[in-house]
Parts: sequence; structure tokens; C-alpha cells
Amino acid sequence: MTHLLHIDTSARSERSHSRRMTREFVNTWKENFPTSTVTYRDLARNPVPHVDESWIEAAFTSPQDRTAKMWESIQISERLVDELLSADIYLIGVPMYNFSVPSTFKAYIDQIVRLGRTFSFEPEDQKTPYKPLVHGKKMFIITARGASGYTPEGIYKAYNYQDPYLQTVFGFIGITDINFIHVENDEFGGERLAQSIAKAKAQIAEIFVTYE
Repeated sequence: MTHLLHIDTSARSERSHSRRMTREFVNTWKENFPTSTVTYRDLARNPVPHVDESWIEAAFTSPQDRTAKMWESIQISERLVDELLSADIYLIGVPMYNFSVPSTFKAYIDQIVRLGRTFSFEPEDQKTPYKPLVHGKKMFIITARGASGYTPEGIYKAYNYQDPYLQTVFGFIGITDINFIHVENDEFGGERLAQSIAKAKAQIAEIFVTYE
């Protein structure tokens, strides 16, 4: 049975394009895979804590050497990593805030990129000391942006710290099969926005034509 982890990160609710598109994706997913399971996490309405000194101490101490207080410091992280690893497919709605991702999503990423859980460190391997531990997963990321032109050929390509960052950080732990869908031109509205939404919906529909 396939398990989908659906994460929303937008601070908006009904006005959020990324939320509307992830809902459409999930509804289509359930229609195509009625026996699959879906776990939902809303990082805007239920944010996870930022890492602090006690978290760092616990995360970088060997499990057998952690005290009860250390385990308490990373218990949320442990649950989030378990949730991540139990899923087969990831769907994430991510608006672009100041050319990157919402701080709530960055806090989540800091909680799940974990030594010994989602990556390992082998200092004796001088060529590739960092090893990903998350394998065989697939990710769909639906972004929402105020403008367009963030592609490698676009006018705002130098401002795009969203796609490259997400590809890098999730690739670091082993998730490299990532499909991006972009809703753009929210700040322009009108026909530009409508065309972008229509294109995103068509991309979602196309995914399920070819998805196995």
C-alpha cells in the first residue's frame, strides 16, 4: 500500500494557491489510488520548533550515550523523521517568500536532516564522507510565486533560492526524484495568473496519466 505524506507550508489559508493545488493533487491521488494512505502536516498552522543548543547536543550524541533529557530534546525530530521515512511519496506546497522558502518549512527541514537518521557521515571516506540514507522515494513540490522568470533562462534566475535549495537539501538525504509544479504571477493577477494556474492543473493531470 502506497503512503503519501502531504505537507503545506503557506501562511495563507483559502487565498493560498499552493494549498489549492496540493488539495487538487491529493483529491486526484485518492481517485487514482483509493487504497493508498495519506498523512497530512500543516507547518503554518502547526509549526515545529527551531533547533536549539539542547537539540544540537542530542542530535550529535550517539544514541547509546544520550540521556533522557537529550531524548526529550529531539523527540519531535524523531517523530518527524519517522513520519518522513514511513512515506513513499511526498507532496509539498511551498510559496516563495523573499526568493526562498517559509521559515516554518526551514525549521521542518532542520528537524529532519539528521545525522544517523537521514544521512550518515564517514570521515574516512575523503571523497564522499556524507551518505544519504533516504532511498526509493519520490517528491512533488508545488510552488506559488508572485512573479515569473525564475527559470535558468528567466530574468529573475539569480533570485531563485527556492528550487536549487530544495533540490540540494533533499538530494543530500537521498531524495533526488523531484518534480516541480509552479503557480506564478500572483502579484499580477488577471490572465497571467489564470494561465499559470491552468498550466499547473494540466501538469497535475499529466502526472496521473503517466504515473505508475
